[in-house]
Order: sequence, then structure tokens, then C-alpha cells
Amino acid sequence: MFTLFGLNGRLYSGALDGLRELEPVRAVARLRGTVAVAGAQLDAAVVRVGSQGQPAKQNPAPPAEALPRAAAAAYAQAARANQPERQRLTRVRELMTARVLSLPLGLTLSEAWQRLLEARLAQAPVLDEQERPVGLLIRADLPQLSPAHADLSAWGNWRERLQQPVSSAMTAPIPCVSPETPIREVSQVLHEMRLPGLPVVDDDSGRAIGFISRSDLLRAIGHEPPLDLWS
Repeated sequence: MFTLFGLNGRLYSGALDGLRELEPVRAVARLRGTVAVAGAQLDAAVVRVGSQGQPAKQNPAPPAEALPRAAAAAYAQAARANQPERQRLTRVRELMTARVLSLPLGLTLSEAWQRLLEARLAQAPVLDEQERPVGLLIRADLPQLSPAHADLSAWGNWRERLQQPVSSAMTAPIPCVSPETPIREVSQVLHEMRLPGLPVVDDDSGRAIGFISRSDLLRAIGHEPPLDLWS
């Protein structure tokens, strides 16, 4: 199940299909899509160019045949070992991070930025007084907070910007998921809305109880037991 909160309370609770039809969700998806396109254009502008004006050639990856045969044999032997079947991962509760940094709605951007840096996190949910997620602050969306390449006249505007509330820069509204939401549906929302993760909330109270991120999904793909996106 998916839940959507606004500053005035719960906006939606229901299935993924209904979530996709909400205009606030569509607006966030459009905004995130614009941010992604702008980032791609910036990346393309800094591609290294070779001496003939062409993109520098990358060293080709070694062929599969070059892998050590001993390692391949050891992997095959381990795969054939008689081990008990591992339980497949299908639900958010099996992947989510229970202890996460959250940001009170009353923080300034300066305070929120500092907390993200200290926790070494790229994003954090923003909570209202009832501890319900009403937005997501994404550090990558805030390049204007750094005046490193600005002239001295911009410092005043920069300091003023830092004192604005976190609500002025957060992505909102943000879809939330329950612990029993299928991982496949979470993956679809992250892809469609170009979000780094989603808050996990209690079905009854709406309080934030965790966070599931792209990193959690990638970690599960390369970890035991197997991740099952097709259940």
C-alpha cells in the first residue's frame, strides 16, 4: 500500500495504480524528470575529448575467457553444494533501513544541510509534528547552497537562502510505503518518479518507521538471500 501526506494531513492511501493518477504525484514526477535531464546534459558537457576531437576511448573490459578458471570452478562447486533454500525477499520490511535520519519540518536549510553532511547521507525524509513524512530533502537538488564559484555579491543571497525553511527546497508530496508493500512496486515508483528512496510508514498512524532506498535494492541484488521482483 502507498500513502501520501500533505502539510494538512493524509492525502491518499491505496494501491499503486491510484497513486499514479494523483496530480501532485505527477507534478513531482515531471519535476524530477526535469532535474534528471538537466543533470544528464551537464554530464555530457564534461565528457573528456580525445586529441582528434572525439570522446576518449575507454580500455575494453577483459574477455570472459580471461577470468581465472579456478575461480569459475569454485563458484560452480559452491552453487552445487547441498544448502537449504534461502527465503526470497519480496517485501519492503525485509529490505528497509529501520533507523534513519529524519528532518523536522521547522529546520532551516542550513541546519538540514549540516545534518545530512554529518550523517553522510544524500537524502532524508522531512517530518511534520506527528512524525509523518511530508517531503524528501535531496542534497543533489541543492547546488545553489554552495557559493564556491559565485562572486562576492552573491554571498548575501546565499546566506539568506540558508535561513529559509526546509519546506522551501524539499520534494513534496512524497509517496510513502507500508512494510508489506511489494518490492517490485517500490522499484517502479523509484524509476518513474526518479527518486532515491521512499519513507516507510506505519499503516495506522502514518508515522515514519524506516526508509527504503535504491542502495537497499542494489545491496539486496548482490546479497543473500535472492531478491525477487516478480512475486
